[in-house]
Amino acid sequence: MDIAKFVERRKSLHISQVKMCEGICTQSTLSKFESGGHVPSLKILSKLCARIGLTIDDLNESNKVSANQLKVDLDALERELVMENYQKVLKGLSAIDEQQLDSILLKMQFYYLRGLMGALINQPPEEVLYDFSQILNDLDESHETIFTQLVYVGSGVMYNRLQQADRANFYFKKVHGFIRNVLKDEQLYFNRVGDNYLRLLTMIFFTASYYNSVGQLQASEKLVDKGVDMCSVHHVTYFLPRLKFLAAKNAIEEKQDKAVIDRLINEVLAFARINDNQVIEVKAAALNTRYEKGESLADLTP
Repeated sequence: MDIAKFVERRKSLHISQVKMCEGICTQSTLSKFESGGHVPSLKILSKLCARIGLTIDDLNESNKVSANQLKVDLDALERELVMENYQKVLKGLSAIDEQQLDSILLKMQFYYLRGLMGALINQPPEEVLYDFSQILNDLDESHETIFTQLVYVGSGVMYNRLQQADRANFYFKKVHGFIRNVLKDEQLYFNRVGDNYLRLLTMIFFTASYYNSVGQLQASEKLVDKGVDMCSVHHVTYFLPRLKFLAAKNAIEEKQDKAVIDRLINEVLAFARINDNQVIEVKAAALNTRYEKGESLADLTP
């Protein structure tokens, strides 16, 4: 980040540090940014830049090419995570130098992905929470970006896997409340956070999966239906195989008609092949086998 450009613009406008941070932050916060390179929260930095006629992108201009490539790489890893290609995600994240992440948004995306990945493969909780704390306690202190909600998802996943029911429920209730508010006015939501349905579907899917795991099948089913509709309307197919798997699992556990269950399992296989999701193909075969034998599905997760 070109902090010198920020300082030069402030001084050229003859704005003192005291005047600059008035109504936005403390002088200490501004001083740490200008002298020590400690970047404040996205909200604060945006306001400071606006006061002198700059944007955050203006400060990242010198690193624009590398930042653009990092965004492309992180977006690709985010899609691979949805497809459960965990080895590829781990390899990709380990190849990224955290020091290259000058953009606050890229930092949040990186720490969110590494934290959620850690939760999904049962890495030590302190490592997962360290990544999430980078967002909650530093990069998004005011908890206004989509990444805070995604951190809540990851925290819920981690605590559910640790069988800490109260903590898992705490986080997924927060996420479910956020989802409800978004669905009341999707346009308002996307005006704030950008047109990223994949992240909203991430929240919907993992919350639906959580409700299935604790036996709240109707809540899970409603979220699955909404997720499938969203995939259809906005042509986001990455989550369809996993959502359809969850729909089939819910139907089996609700003891729905065999014809309904067979149709859902066939849909899982069809969408898994379309999306080249071999992980879900294997899981769907296991789901069908256990269903036919009347065996428990408790440890089968989409």
